[in-house]
Amino acid sequence: MSRDASPKSRAGRLSIIIPVLDEADTLEALLDDLQGLRHQGVELIVVDGGSRDGSGERAAPLVDRVLAAARGRAVQMNAGARVARGERLLFLHADTLLPPGADRLIAGALAGRHCWGRFDIQLAGRHPLLPVIATAMNLRSRLTGIATGDQALFMTREAFAAAGGFPEQPLMEDIEMSRRLKRRSSPACLRQRVVSSGRRWERQGAWATIRLMWRLRWRYWRGESPEHLAREYRHVR
Repeated sequence: MSRDASPKSRAGRLSIIIPVLDEADTLEALLDDLQGLRHQGVELIVVDGGSRDGSGERAAPLVDRVLAAARGRAVQMNAGARVARGERLLFLHADTLLPPGADRLIAGALAGRHCWGRFDIQLAGRHPLLPVIATAMNLRSRLTGIATGDQALFMTREAFAAAGGFPEQPLMEDIEMSRRLKRRSSPACLRQRVVSSGRRWERQGAWATIRLMWRLRWRYWRGESPEHLAREYRHVR
């Protein structure tokens, strides 16, 4: 079957692009959850950045396409967008589950004045601060018009192209993409929640992670290079 799609068949279609790196166990649970959307015509694309745990092989039966790309979330998401057949694009982390009817919610959000948006987030885990962190993330995003990848960024293909795709930098690619998209419209901030893993806060300590991320974002806003910030982020992790 040809992978090409006519403009008519592309119109209104949603493509979900999932960048992965050694996420086999988490990814399989996500893809199982997405099969209902796939059966309704939503396209699923996994972009593997060089996994050693068989992520791509395990994903293959559950998606429309598995791509290999150079390591780096922005690079991988751009590679997926290039082959996506939909006119609406959703970029989803492998540890994040969508709310019911996500395809309809996105279609409604992009039908008016917004060309991009994101969901509210709920963090899954046992740490008592996770609900507080999620609430703060949602509020900050509404106030600033900046979204993070954890919140499942979505946009029209036209907006993605106009923004030049995700900046291929090692950190803060979601922040920079939000900046670019804000020039075209404010984000649609959907109150329906994605459920994302709180493992980062539980593994590294909630307060330590909060302090680290705020410090890195502040320095990024002040013009420090994402390459330098990424080296510090990897060292702390």
